[in-house]
Amino acid sequence: MRPFQYETASLDTLFARQRIATLEEIKAALGTDVYMTVLRKLRPLGYLCSYSHGGKFYTLEKLAPFDEHGLFRVGAACFSRFGSLLNTAAHWVTGSAAGYYVAELNRELGVSTKDALRILARHRRVVREKLAGYLYCALDPQVRQAQLIQRRQPLAPAPVPGASEQLTDEAKAALLLFFSTLNEHQRRLYAGMESVRLGHGGDRWIAQLTGLDVHTVSRGRRELLAQDLALERIRCRGGGRPPVEKKRPK
Repeated sequence: MRPFQYETASLDTLFARQRIATLEEIKAALGTDVYMTVLRKLRPLGYLCSYSHGGKFYTLEKLAPFDEHGLFRVGAACFSRFGSLLNTAAHWVTGSAAGYYVAELNRELGVSTKDALRILARHRRVVREKLAGYLYCALDPQVRQAQLIQRRQPLAPAPVPGASEQLTDEAKAALLLFFSTLNEHQRRLYAGMESVRLGHGGDRWIAQLTGLDVHTVSRGRRELLAQDLALERIRCRGGGRPPVEKKRPK
């Protein structure tokens, strides 16, 4: 007698309907209680486990529109292009301009990262520095030194909400005119360069001044610090999604 064949089409139907699913929901869709059977059917489809909720939720890679930080959220369930919470936290700390305190990384990732950061430090994937609390930095000595320099800069020169008002109207107009002549990639890198120059808090100030999303400024800063310019991937004029027309309620 031939063994029973579990159909993966039922998984496509399940994920198309609700995008994420628990292990029990996947078992029900396949009609099996065997965990290894579930994994055997998920692997060819390319699956992801959430880094939140202890890996409780599953989704398919093809259904995960990751943002520019490599994150994807459905409700409270969080997924990462980098996989587990450990790998995600390590990536964020290593690529940051000024390292992360636990509370800061908690806000960015939307979960508690305290235990993950301690494990990463214990296994020497990141380094914990005593600096007004414990600051988690990159393992690479040069990157770590740059992160500590950013953190140790005096707060006085750092941008504050409303600081753009200190620029004259002529200076603002000149800056924005120059900014408008750049392509998408150049704008991101220029904004990132100004953020690096300003130091801690620069991402938000530059975003407020230029109208860019703060995450775009952060991405430009990280690309510069990592020397990852990727000039061949500049979007052509007219590329990307068409603009969405905002409709006013009648």
